[in-house]
Amino acid sequence: MQHEITEKSRLLNSKGSLNQPGWAKDLLLQYDRNDIKAPKFRIKEWDYYCVLNDNGGVSFTIADNAYMGFVAATVFDFDKPEEISGDLITLFPMGKFHMPSTSKNGDVIFKNKKISMRFLRRKETRIIEVAFANFKDNQTLNAKIELQHPDSYETMVIATPFPKNKHAFYYNQKVNCMPAAGELTLGDRKIEFKPETSFGVLDWGRGVWTYNNTWYWGSASGKVNGDLFGFNIGYGFGDPSKATENLLFHKGKVHKLDQVEFHIPADSFLKPWKFSSNDSRLEMDFAPIIDRYSNTNLLLLQSDQHQVFGRFTGKAILNDGQEIIIKDFLGFAEKVMNRW
Repeated sequence: MQHEITEKSRLLNSKGSLNQPGWAKDLLLQYDRNDIKAPKFRIKEWDYYCVLNDNGGVSFTIADNAYMGFVAATVFDFDKPEEISGDLITLFPMGKFHMPSTSKNGDVIFKNKKISMRFLRRKETRIIEVAFANFKDNQTLNAKIELQHPDSYETMVIATPFPKNKHAFYYNQKVNCMPAAGELTLGDRKIEFKPETSFGVLDWGRGVWTYNNTWYWGSASGKVNGDLFGFNIGYGFGDPSKATENLLFHKGKVHKLDQVEFHIPADSFLKPWKFSSNDSRLEMDFAPIIDRYSNTNLLLLQSDQHQVFGRFTGKAILNDGQEIIIKDFLGFAEKVMNRW
């Protein structure tokens, strides 16, 4: 039985456990690092943006993973296809990134001699400003993108506990279907983002994770018949008995799904995938374009990631029974294994 959170409270109780495991349409629960009872080196906080149009796009990450800071960018070209990634790792930030306790206000800023990355929250907008020197062949990556985020937008929010560890939790918000305007340049390459055809998603995460986890996540945003439509799907970690993160976005409102399963070919992430839900409200085929694969293995620490970008074709059913048909709808799906 899924529990919808409808009342505000602190995220954690006096013992450092979740007050209200479940899902919500907004950040009703108040996150505060000072309420966490787990060791500080277990705390993980990140903001991840991905902005796509039909031909390409970009993603940006700022993450404070306690013993390791991670700042990254990836540029996608779906016509070639190819992806170009660059990142920077810092040691033991342990909260020094000053990640805001809510996505509703506050800026996320990282700056050193090589990278300036700014995620700015303004009234009903989100602004991304990036200058990344020597990103590729001594060329600087520059980007300025503005995402529309009206206050009326409903989002995916979930507070997930972990079995057998009362101090572990994941508090997560996904903001889909944000029309994007701006541009990115890398040498003589330029990607223009226009709000009619370009859409962004924010993955805002705060939590205390257990050591060994595998998660599955899928996301897509765009327009169907002139209306904003998207979805967030995922599973694989923690205790999902109170809620799953599976839902549809339509015209700024969310429509909750139950469980979704990823059917990934065993021999290649670039072969066609399938997705299905136990309530028959989401049935999708997925044609991969690019597998953004990375495997960072430092013996005790490892992150094995397949983030696959491609096109979804299938159907989704809203709460009122309306059927949404999509064809070649751009998005991504991933399988990530972490020992961290």
